[in-house]
Amino acid sequence: MKNKYRDLIQQTFDWPQTGFDVDDDGNLYFHDIPLMDIIDKYGTPLKITCLPNISEKIQKARRLFNVAMAKVDYDADYYYCYCTKSNHFEFVMREALKNDVHIETSSAFDINIIDKLYQDGVMDKSRYVVCNGYKRSNYLENIARLVNEGFSNTVCVLDNLFELDALTPLLEKDCYVGMRIAAEEEPNFAFYTSRLGIRYNDIVPYYETSIKNHPKVKLKMLHFFLNTGIKDTSYYWNELMKAVNVYCALKKIAPDLTALNIGGGFPFQNSLNFNYDYDYMAEEIIAQIKAICQQNEVPEPDIFTEFGSYTVAESGAMLYRIINQKQQNDRERWNMIDSSFLTTLPDTLSINQRFIQLSINNWNMEYERVNLGGLTCDSNDFYNAELHQNAIFLPKFDEDSPLYIGFFHTGAYQEAIGGYGGVQHCLNPAPKHVIIDRDEDGEIVTKLFAKEQSYQSMLRILGY
Repeated sequence: MKNKYRDLIQQTFDWPQTGFDVDDDGNLYFHDIPLMDIIDKYGTPLKITCLPNISEKIQKARRLFNVAMAKVDYDADYYYCYCTKSNHFEFVMREALKNDVHIETSSAFDINIIDKLYQDGVMDKSRYVVCNGYKRSNYLENIARLVNEGFSNTVCVLDNLFELDALTPLLEKDCYVGMRIAAEEEPNFAFYTSRLGIRYNDIVPYYETSIKNHPKVKLKMLHFFLNTGIKDTSYYWNELMKAVNVYCALKKIAPDLTALNIGGGFPFQNSLNFNYDYDYMAEEIIAQIKAICQQNEVPEPDIFTEFGSYTVAESGAMLYRIINQKQQNDRERWNMIDSSFLTTLPDTLSINQRFIQLSINNWNMEYERVNLGGLTCDSNDFYNAELHQNAIFLPKFDEDSPLYIGFFHTGAYQEAIGGYGGVQHCLNPAPKHVIIDRDEDGEIVTKLFAKEQSYQSMLRILGY
């Protein structure tokens, strides 16, 4: 009878999958890393970041677009930008920049990070810095300072019709600007049009009146972004077509315009049932852009993408121990983790995000249906459903055989949303954080980046 946890996974999904495997003893490997060895060394709860995966994702996307361009003889270049807001940690930025990526920013402090990376020799002045977001005075001052200090490929993407007037007096050198299109939202969204960017009908007139003959700025980029990401839907293709047509109309009157930024949106794997044809999407995007440009008799633009979650999500994982099981009624068993979902995976509550959840050990034991509960006294601190089914299955709880579980592909946004190093709900401490890399010989190297948060640091924040 096939009633082991291993049987359940193998019967339900294609197994093993990229990034996941299990040995004969029933222990899980993540990116070829034996997780039980990591747990034996550092304990739980534990956040891990696997740096080599970040480089793998960047190189994959670069191959996808370069191949797509080659197939249709696309006569322009591809530029990969990393969105800093997805994960600001220095070791993440350093790993991304090793791959010659460019940077997309969204706040004034992002520019201060670029300053530090430049001082450390990690960032150079030739890279593109695409500055997005609604810009208050300190953000505009930092952008202007970057330009004045010789970061010649800084592009200030105008989010509204007023930012240029505030930026101009701060500039000592010529500056590239872009314009962000206020795209229409999906039909089921609460709003018709994005609050970000400039209306379609204002794009060309604003260029004519405010940018065309400006002595300090040149229009370099048209920026297009959909909150729902890059999906094979009629909504996405329709909005992309509209944006490319606006680019073509602009290009005919704006000779300095050479770049179309199609924003972010490549998804990351959040389920073992995940199915996304990256090759098809890249090829179709490039083919459609080329076709529309040919129809309008304008040169194809350089393509910029801004991938944040895609870059870093699959490098991260959260590991927990099941410390107890509570039988609350005839049907509900609660496996209690040694941390809190509200603290470590806040997206599970804020946007009902689902991650890949697997047992780390005991794959050769029978399985049972359970709910997962966090340690806080909040009724919302639980996880009880997977993306593919309204249930959680794990190896049976046995006090004599400690059970460890992992949530995978959690490397984007969780620290920023959870308030890293701050005060968490019920004063639940932030977990240890371990960085995993490989040396020149391919051997696994681990480093403790942060200890579990202490009560002293929490009391200091609270003023005690």
